[in-house]
Amino acid sequence: MQIEIICTGDEVLTGKIVNSNFSHIAQKLEDFGLSVRWGTTVGDDRETLLRAFRMAGERADAVIVNGGLGPTVDDLSQEIAAQAAGVGLVLDEGWLARMEDFFAKRSRVMPPNNRKQAMLPATAEVLDNPVGTACGFALDIGKARFFFTPGVPRELHRMLEEQIVPRLLKRSGVSAVIHLKRFHSYGIGESHADALLEGIEALVPDGSVKLGFRAHYPQLETKLVVRGADMGDVERKLAPVQAAVRARLGNFILAEDGDTLEGVILAALTGRGATLAVAETFTGGQVAARLAPLRGAETVFRRGVVARDLGQLAASLGIAEALAYDLPGAEAAAAVIRRQAGASHALAVLVELDEGADRLDFGGTICIAIATEHEVASRRARILGGRDWLRLGAVELALDCLRRHLQGLPVAERIDFEKV
Repeated sequence: MQIEIICTGDEVLTGKIVNSNFSHIAQKLEDFGLSVRWGTTVGDDRETLLRAFRMAGERADAVIVNGGLGPTVDDLSQEIAAQAAGVGLVLDEGWLARMEDFFAKRSRVMPPNNRKQAMLPATAEVLDNPVGTACGFALDIGKARFFFTPGVPRELHRMLEEQIVPRLLKRSGVSAVIHLKRFHSYGIGESHADALLEGIEALVPDGSVKLGFRAHYPQLETKLVVRGADMGDVERKLAPVQAAVRARLGNFILAEDGDTLEGVILAALTGRGATLAVAETFTGGQVAARLAPLRGAETVFRRGVVARDLGQLAASLGIAEALAYDLPGAEAAAAVIRRQAGASHALAVLVELDEGADRLDFGGTICIAIATEHEVASRRARILGGRDWLRLGAVELALDCLRRHLQGLPVAERIDFEKV
């Protein structure tokens, strides 16, 4: 099946917005065995869009168009799609009612220009958008089936998974059930994980299980794509392979499928009726920001203290003696904030930066401590790679240490990203 992705918008074409939607679409299709043959980026120009649609309709079997479904004058996808298909635009009364209800539930009056979003090519099939006002649609242009999607990422993600991928699989003639199993890990690099999982596909000799990776520091996603006659067949094939992945990656697996590291931590704390306080330097509150906004965190997250240096941190916590960037300093900060917040658990993250300019060999020392009423666990690590790399690593390392502590796993296990 020949698939093309067309991304529209002057802001995408000029680089003012990073085109993350293209990579998401391509990766999601790849997960289901659907490979993209062409990728095109087009600005908000009628003639250029029309040529791009017609060219794609001549060479592709399916085309996903992203963007251009908004209410403003530079949103041209419906108009140009209708022109390319040789049909007129008609008002979809059902979608118009959906939009009016969308605004009414938010105590707002729908602006007149939003009506444009319900004007669709006469031959279009509506693709539902449960989280926005931009109506997706599908229609034929040339020999290709076109799928038009909104540019807002969360709207695109829902539409792609729920509306478009099933239609593409059906159109491609795939009769088997395809299932994606994901493992999220921290502390292990892609090449290391690949070596640990060598030969794992052979556990299912018919070749219906494919292993893949997606590295997005600080995490690594390990993917298993499984094909079977039905879901029961998929589950039988998946069982020995996922068991082997869990055994080989072991403590590095922090979550599976749609779960997240912070979600796993919150669930563990909630399950035991525990509460949490956080003290952090250099990370700018990003440890707390991963946990505090989650649903249910209001009963768990007690307090967060963010400081730029140890002097500020000590003053905020009312610690008279000087703190140091070492394990005793992190342990003292964790113990004090736990008592002050009345929390069952506390996490302290102290990061001492190297001297010098931001560069690949620039890094810092990370001291982490987790305090409860009866014990304190701590670990030290050094990470190089520049300020952003260090900040991301420190946040992930701290949260992963807390996850390990809650799950009874070793907190100080060596990771691939630290310099010894």
